[in-house]
Amino acid sequence: MQKNLRWKLILILIFLGICTYFFVSPGEKGAPWFSRLNLGLDLKGGIHLVLQVVTDDALNQELRQDADRIAQEYRSRDIPFTSSRKGNGFAVEITGVDAARAGDARAYLEDTYGNKYELRSKSLEGKTDFVLALTSGYMRETRESTVRQALETIRRRVDALGVAEPTLQIYGGSGQEVDDQIIVELPGIDDPERIKGLIANTAQLKLVLVKKDQGGPFSSVESAITANGGVIPEDYEILLYREDRGEDSRVEYLVVNRTPVITGKDLKTARPSTDGNGAPAVSFFLNSDGAKLFALATEQHVGEQLAIVLDDQVRSAPVINERIEAEGIIQGRFTQQQASDLSLLLRSGALPASLVVLGERSVGASLGNDSIRSGIFASLIGFGLVILGMLIYYRQSGINAVICLIANTAILLGFMGMVGATLTLPGIAGIILTIGMAVDANILIFERIREELRSGKTVRAAVDSGFSKVLWTILDSNITTLLAAIFLFQFGTGPIRGFAITLFVGLIANIFTAIYLSHRIFEWVLGSRRIERLSI
Repeated sequence: MQKNLRWKLILILIFLGICTYFFVSPGEKGAPWFSRLNLGLDLKGGIHLVLQVVTDDALNQELRQDADRIAQEYRSRDIPFTSSRKGNGFAVEITGVDAARAGDARAYLEDTYGNKYELRSKSLEGKTDFVLALTSGYMRETRESTVRQALETIRRRVDALGVAEPTLQIYGGSGQEVDDQIIVELPGIDDPERIKGLIANTAQLKLVLVKKDQGGPFSSVESAITANGGVIPEDYEILLYREDRGEDSRVEYLVVNRTPVITGKDLKTARPSTDGNGAPAVSFFLNSDGAKLFALATEQHVGEQLAIVLDDQVRSAPVINERIEAEGIIQGRFTQQQASDLSLLLRSGALPASLVVLGERSVGASLGNDSIRSGIFASLIGFGLVILGMLIYYRQSGINAVICLIANTAILLGFMGMVGATLTLPGIAGIILTIGMAVDANILIFERIREELRSGKTVRAAVDSGFSKVLWTILDSNITTLLAAIFLFQFGTGPIRGFAITLFVGLIANIFTAIYLSHRIFEWVLGSRRIERLSI
């Protein structure tokens, strides 16, 4: 045997040994064998969600906030106006500005919001009305950032749940100019309803002051309006107050200030705790800025009610007895699980917009086990039939093809184990397809060698010629399939990506084994001897 060939074969064996190690060895100390390869949703069981981010929510919220800021600024500058509110579509409407101060009003809007809105105005009977319409560029940018922020918030919540190998990705659009759908796949989940609630809950927290006079609680919205003289002031709103008192639970309404004292943005952390009666509750802690605002507000409003609002619903409305600084507590007849889930939501941050569940699919663990057994069984049958066919048709040269098939599979599974890839049922299909394509490459080579032998060439010359002449054919067929796999990975989701990964890596392994390994095996068999006849 030539010295160079010996070293080539040794390096190949070392490489295959490393691949085998990464496939069969435990992923970490104490883990079982073959644990490096993670099982996907369809094999392990779990939940698959398609969520749409309602990006209009973020735009509408921003419009309302800008309308409130403009109103506050005009009051501070003594600019007379009738109202500042969100108008039709994506616009802010400011009405009844005194014509004498219209120039100052316009200058403020242009200086502050000129890059964000398109400004229009009209004057009638000594009054000027302004309309601020969001620009298309700003709307698109806001929609995109809202989806990205929603994805990161969901990711934080999923990470806090401790789900292994989750799949989260922005997927596609639903008629909007941006991709506003998110795919969420969580393997190993056995309580899909709870997880769905945790993921889709917006968890927008704010602490607001209850109206000092005639703030409630009231039994209905109508009674709240009547008690306030038939009109709720612009700076206030009516919120549902669902107070849980056991058998005496009731639904009431409070009139609260629109401008919050603090919001979820001022939150540093939250954790499950207990209230004064030992019942489950949620304690929250504020950052330095939030603590200053909270301390100032509670000091100035001792004796008034402070409403703790979560997702526009009042959860509790305690009376402020003294100055409070950096922490507070949310009460409300929680179970221990509910308190834990709420603290998780508050820690992970509020979603910037609401989510709509467009699609949901749950896979049970038993169905996943059936898929594993069926996939392995199908793979073994296919592998066995391919080996049998190659040995019958190509005789001793078929052993070469079998070795290449085994090496191909070892490289593919070793790579997946090394990177901790997730194996899905389509991924198993990709492995089976890779086996078929590997055999196809060997068949092309073997048939070409047969043709060269029939033309009268010696065995060694026929082998060398067969590999060299079929090289570009194999590369061409595999490269075109590689391009297809790349596009499947780029534009596909979960299971489709699993298929694309196994197909891509399997094809790379196929090129290596069919062109390089198979040729080295023939060289090793031929050696330095003169062989008159090849079993092929």
